Amino acid sequence: MKIKLLILCVFVLSAMGCKKFLTPEEENLKTIDQMYTDAAYAQGFLVNVYRSIPAYYDNSDYATDDAVTNQKTNTYLQMATGSWTSANSPVSVWNAAYGSIQYINLFLENVDKVKWAQDPEAAKLFNIRMKGEAYGLRALYMYYLLRAHAGFTADGQLMGVLILPQFQTTGSNFNVPRATFEDCVKLIYKDLDSAELCLPVEYNDVTTSAQIPDRFKVATQRPEVYNRVMGQYSRQLYNGLIAKSFRVRTSLLAASPAFQNASNTTTWAKTADNAAMIIDYKGGANALPANGGTYYANTSEIDGLSGGINPSEIIWRENILTNNGDQEAQNYPPSLFGTGYMNPTQNLVDAFPMLNGYPIGNANSTYDATKPYVGRDPRFAKYIIYNGSTAGVSNAVINTGSQSGSDNGINVRETSTRTGYYMKKRLRMDVNRNPSATSGKNHYNPRVRYTEMYLAYAEAANEAWGPTGAGGHAYSAYDIIKAIRKRAGIGTTNGDAYLEECKGDVNKMRELIRNERRIELCFESFRFWDLRRWKLNLNEVAKGMDVNGTTYALFNAETRNYDDYMYYGPVPYSEQLKFTNLAQNKGWK
Repeated sequence: MKIKLLILCVFVLSAMGCKKFLTPEEENLKTIDQMYTDAAYAQGFLVNVYRSIPAYYDNSDYATDDAVTNQKTNTYLQMATGSWTSANSPVSVWNAAYGSIQYINLFLENVDKVKWAQDPEAAKLFNIRMKGEAYGLRALYMYYLLRAHAGFTADGQLMGVLILPQFQTTGSNFNVPRATFEDCVKLIYKDLDSAELCLPVEYNDVTTSAQIPDRFKVATQRPEVYNRVMGQYSRQLYNGLIAKSFRVRTSLLAASPAFQNASNTTTWAKTADNAAMIIDYKGGANALPANGGTYYANTSEIDGLSGGINPSEIIWRENILTNNGDQEAQNYPPSLFGTGYMNPTQNLVDAFPMLNGYPIGNANSTYDATKPYVGRDPRFAKYIIYNGSTAGVSNAVINTGSQSGSDNGINVRETSTRTGYYMKKRLRMDVNRNPSATSGKNHYNPRVRYTEMYLAYAEAANEAWGPTGAGGHAYSAYDIIKAIRKRAGIGTTNGDAYLEECKGDVNKMRELIRNERRIELCFESFRFWDLRRWKLNLNEVAKGMDVNGTTYALFNAETRNYDDYMYYGPVPYSEQLKFTNLAQNKGWK
């Protein structure tokens, strides 16, 4: 958790890139004082922090009822089947997050001394923006720390994590207690307030001084200066809209059943209000892009991205990966020269409703167990490769049955599916992994999607005001879910009768919203955390389907082994050994 004051070779954000040396030269051993006159070096502190942001696709889905993996040594598989301990926690972010917070705190303590530019107006504006980024990134890391490590201690206290407001030196007292969950949430909100004050909602160029937000006119009223600092060249850096998104994520976590406690003041209504600010900015309940559900495979849109611009579905993303096929190499079926890591479960397949909007178990659904893949929610075929699907550059038929005679069949090879399904979401079908003709395509990894924010509003609004209550906003949970389902193409021929049935019952609407979230965000690393914050059953057996001819055989693919206390992650055992004041969450050793 400690960072030495000596910073070795901090990465510099510049067009020249980074040189690598086998042996560091003396000039690379920089001191803090040097950041005052070297703006690129100073900015490098934040660059390091950006590079450590937890991955959006962390594949924690393997540890849920949505998927298993054929990687027998995968840490999430081991965690789900009984090997999760405080000394072996794949979801821990403790060391990485506090390391980043150390960089941020050191940066904030010195940022006002840095000469950011020769032009004093640009220098002042850079200083404002850099502070905003730092505050926003600190809130981001505190959110991830809370999600992974907050919980109830043995004496029933709802605790958060350590709050480290200053840079810690070798002389600092590290043996401090965890802060309360409430205090951690308040700190996140405070940092997000500071971030929003210092940052534009989005980084766009202006043409006149009148377009410069008033809060930045204290630094400059010249468009060219504003554009240099807050314009399009800063896209994909932390901005005000991202800060609003992490406010939603934090409040959604805090309002959830797992964290209900008298000491916790976050409400569902406040969460809905937070999400509504983003929905209003986007344009309302019906403003989600028609192709947002297939953000990963909108080929012309992805290939046309330039200048840091986001697709309409995306609030924040990583940089474009050009000529890339990593996701396909990892997740294509073996006949397409992939290693088939992500194996969707029958549990998830059953969550997709029929085209008429009814769940498959509903008498009105028209579901036929002898033809289980016919007439389903269109998202099913877009997100999952099932027996008889076509995939890849040649639209090859994928047969997954154990008797299919194909390497794609269940458990035929180490790279074969264990459930009878392969993941299709996240993949581009125009990537070729054939060693004789390998070709990649452009990809990007999201960090925040608008659909996530809309779903957060629906969940919170339903809990706060019921399915059709709007709390003063222009739309309800019902309106949001109706728009999402309409975009998906379900219930369009019958007025979405099942949704109409649910809108009069908070409990039925809750189940529908949770199911829509499960489908819309599948394989995007939400399910692991959602099950825990909802306090749902963690031990659903992961099931598969073996299809051979007209025979459909349901089977158990993997048994889960979680204890009840595992709704909350542990404080790392190594930290427990070092610091006696660091209370552990109940149940963990």
